[in-house]
Amino acid sequence: MRLTSLITLAISLPTTLALEQFNPSTVSWYTHPANNFTSTLPIGNGRLGAAVWGTAIENVTLNENSIWSGPFINRVNPNSYSALWPVRSLLAEGNISKGNDLTLDEMVAIPDSPQSYSALGALRLDFGHEEDDMRNYTRSLDLRTGVVGVEYVYAGVGFRREYVASYPDGVVAVRLSSSKAGGVDVVCSLERDRWVLGHTAAVVHEDGLLALVANASDQADPIRFTAEARIVADGGRVMSNGTSVVVRGASTVDIFFDTETSYRYASQAEWQAESTQTLDAASRAGYAAVKANAIADYAALSQRVDVNLGSSGSAGTLPTDTRLVNFRSDPDSDPELVSLMFNFGRHSLISSSRASESPALPANLQGLWNQDFDPAWGGRFTIDINLEMNYWPAEVTNLADTFSPFIDLMDIVQSRGVNVAESMYHCSNGGYVLHHNTDLWGDAAPVDNGTEWTMWPMGAAWLSANLIEHYRFTRDETILRERIWPLLQSAARFYYCYLFPFEGYYSTGPSISPEAAFIIPEDMSIAGNEEGIDIAPTMDNSLLHELFQSVIQTCDILGINNTDCTNATSYLAKIKPPQIGSSGRILEWRLDYEESDPGHRHMSPIFGLFPGYQMAPLVNETLAAAAKAFLDWRIAHGSGSTGWSRTWTMNLYARLFNGDQVWNHTQIYLQRFPSPNLWNTDSGPDTVFQIDGNFGFTSGIAEMLLQSYEKVHLLPALPTAVPTGHALGLVARGNFVVDMMWEGGVLSQANITSRSGSALDIRVQGGLNFTVNGEVYTGSLETDIGKVYTVVPV
Repeated sequence: MRLTSLITLAISLPTTLALEQFNPSTVSWYTHPANNFTSTLPIGNGRLGAAVWGTAIENVTLNENSIWSGPFINRVNPNSYSALWPVRSLLAEGNISKGNDLTLDEMVAIPDSPQSYSALGALRLDFGHEEDDMRNYTRSLDLRTGVVGVEYVYAGVGFRREYVASYPDGVVAVRLSSSKAGGVDVVCSLERDRWVLGHTAAVVHEDGLLALVANASDQADPIRFTAEARIVADGGRVMSNGTSVVVRGASTVDIFFDTETSYRYASQAEWQAESTQTLDAASRAGYAAVKANAIADYAALSQRVDVNLGSSGSAGTLPTDTRLVNFRSDPDSDPELVSLMFNFGRHSLISSSRASESPALPANLQGLWNQDFDPAWGGRFTIDINLEMNYWPAEVTNLADTFSPFIDLMDIVQSRGVNVAESMYHCSNGGYVLHHNTDLWGDAAPVDNGTEWTMWPMGAAWLSANLIEHYRFTRDETILRERIWPLLQSAARFYYCYLFPFEGYYSTGPSISPEAAFIIPEDMSIAGNEEGIDIAPTMDNSLLHELFQSVIQTCDILGINNTDCTNATSYLAKIKPPQIGSSGRILEWRLDYEESDPGHRHMSPIFGLFPGYQMAPLVNETLAAAAKAFLDWRIAHGSGSTGWSRTWTMNLYARLFNGDQVWNHTQIYLQRFPSPNLWNTDSGPDTVFQIDGNFGFTSGIAEMLLQSYEKVHLLPALPTAVPTGHALGLVARGNFVVDMMWEGGVLSQANITSRSGSALDIRVQGGLNFTVNGEVYTGSLETDIGKVYTVVPV
């Protein structure tokens, strides 16, 4: 018996009895409405987003992923190339101060920022209810179905609101109902407080119609959009007062919502025709069909994976916000909160990244959900960690389907980046450059103005790592050939042109170790000052190592033999390997500078540990040990100060096979960072929401349970605090689906299903002996597509 299906029982039964039905690992729920944006419940179909407040007068925050502030602007500084070699000379000669100053004087883009993500507005539903008189209130998000429900009793009548975001039907749909026939009265409107061009409400053929036409900003040639809602009542009367649709005495009210923008359509007539067609189809199908389609589509993704990390008992029966508070003082009592957060990360990716209208857009800094016209950091695609982190869980948690919007954006970026490579660096060989930030137009010029973040021409290299990982997991050679290879090829070509010889290696510069600074030593200009720009930071070299390796691997897989392939081999041989300083730590810069912030939030110098492999333990134990020393040093000095940084730490310790530290940082993360609705925050529940940490958290738990960069490694970092559990449906590189169970801290059995017939190399925990299908494992296995390989320790 489910609470969401029987309103009358929710009214008649004691609240505590009804609430016991919420699964503590898969349902986020609350006993009060949201009191701010970061306590709303988010749903989405990849393109449309809705954040449900559940207040007496409901204001569903609405988003569409192409509503950004304005048009593309060519921001390249015309002085960039004339400054490039003088800057390099200054840095090489040991004049760090003047090199940094000249970079910012002559190479920063004009204006210094691209466009920003922007809010759409809200769907306002006024029921005439007072919040103080709402009884037996629950608000829930089911992470298995993607459905949000709000239930309460008002004046003796039970009311339910239900919200779904349908990918198949392209709409957000709402059903309003009550336990009393004819009991729904509601005033519906679309709200936005600026740049509105048209705001209408009407009744046509007994259905209510709401339309809002607006500009995204007050810039010249802004993105423009039309938001529309179709309101269908069962019973009662439907009326309009010009700006709102008023429904009186209905048994149910169904609302179907869509928005289309000028980003994907040449004229308002075209985007409005598309929206009308979508809403016509949804309203003809009816809410029940739209909901069924939405759940079937969503559940086919969400329910591929099931992770059990232990039972919370009574601690898990409490509302989610109460569990978060309790976790701060007693984290060991509620392991299912970890599972809930893991599942919420997968929900967020499913909801914010789907291949819908072309071009699709990937999850941005806020995923999809935003209430501000000028959000923090522009809500953009930040490239020096954040966009990449958004997709760390995609393949390993069986959501490779969500990755195509990432590739769509890369196609746009590549076209813009070719032009920037030519104008900024005089590289005209078809290579593309991207700095640390971009927008929906693929703006590739440097962003903002600061020595610690602006001048970083490595965005294409890092994003290429995500691209090749998609192939390594899926083994889809068609996507590799047609979509990924052109991007890898173009990224590598830029560096064949851009890199310059310095101290015997091909080097980058001017560049940075993202967002970090060092203290200038005595003999390198203004001693004691903090600067960030230099030649060949360690991360740049690691990214280049990964990129050229990826090009070589792709050439081999696709049977390509051309100069792009031979160049990758020759350039790889001349990339400086990671250096270990006198402290035993991986060096961050080319010299052993003193860090201005030893506990900096970025872990850039050990990219080669995770998400790269160059420093991973099964690849190079010496570098892994030095990477661990760097990680420990950062943490000891306060790193992990932002939510995304703390979750990167989880992944890094997992890669080091240190499960207890993974669990430690998992608990610290849950104690410090989530907002009441489980969104990641910058530095605590009352600070800015950015979604990357949610995805990093999900990736970190998966990395703790399954790794596959060298072998399909089962339970590589199982914490002692999780002695019994299971993980079903995770995916390993080579396109293997892995189902595992463990007891007493030891794997009891794993079933590995081969989906591509790849060779299978297996490792169990720290090196346990085991059998595969009853035979003692002695080495790599050739697999058959569809066959299951059962692993049992001996």
